Amino acid sequence: MSPKSPLYIIPVLSSADIERDLVWYDKYVGFTKVFGDTGYAGLQRENHEIHLQWHHANEDDPVFPSVIKLFVPDIQPCVEEFIERGTISRDKLRMNTPWGTHEFGFYDLNKNAIFIVQDV
Repeated sequence: MSPKSPLYIIPVLSSADIERDLVWYDKYVGFTKVFGDTGYAGLQRENHEIHLQWHHANEDDPVFPSVIKLFVPDIQPCVEEFIERGTISRDKLRMNTPWGTHEFGFYDLNKNAIFIVQDV
């Protein structure tokens, strides 16, 4: 990923199974693997990048779910794409939220929450 400014952020999400999750993110979210192995991997879609880090999913090394928001200029094409992918149903879209957004969200296989958001 080429940063557009000197400072940018890449969220790292917990994973109990990197290989399984790479397939899921490609199919349901449109993120493709750009590097990695079974312990750590980077995925990218347009100018968005996320990383997955494997954890044992036990008491000593739990999988902690996170929440991320991906901002887009126009949510409508995303809604249609994610319905077609089978990621969400149309009723997940929330328009004109009290905090000034249009958005929808879903969970990955590790209970990480992913929101696609448009500022209005």
